[in-house]
Amino acid sequence: MPTPLLIPKRVWVEMHDQAEGDSCDVIVQMENGAYYTAVFVTLPYLARQMDLSYEVSKQLPDTAPVRYATLETPHIVVDRMSHERIEDTIDNLIALDTFESLFTQVTDDEGDEFVTRVEHRGKRATAEVAAVVLNDVLLIEESVTLSPTTVA
Repeated sequence: MPTPLLIPKRVWVEMHDQAEGDSCDVIVQMENGAYYTAVFVTLPYLARQMDLSYEVSKQLPDTAPVRYATLETPHIVVDRMSHERIEDTIDNLIALDTFESLFTQVTDDEGDEFVTRVEHRGKRATAEVAAVVLNDVLLIEESVTLSPTTVA
């Protein structure tokens, strides 16, 4: 049985640091009501994380100073940070059938999906965690008078 088609309805983008502009949380609402989340970053963001780990390891007596970055949550690396680049990347990931393996699907507190999917290939997050992120995103966007981007 084929997997239902994923069609983005809305995309929210919250920049982590407006000054740097190289990392952001992204929440995607699909037409079927499902929500997904991931973090988008650029190479300068990863370089800063590596520099930070180097500086921290220099201060610890039993560690060798090494530049590295660890990524615990889904991170998608793009060459530059913009709404257009993020939306184009999402479209490409859907077309390549890799979106669900890279984004975390939001579920309710019991771990049930809001929308039943035929296949379960991706990660899950609780609605409580996503609600905090979504509320923060909406507050950020409202404070700078941006509205959610609608993807056609």
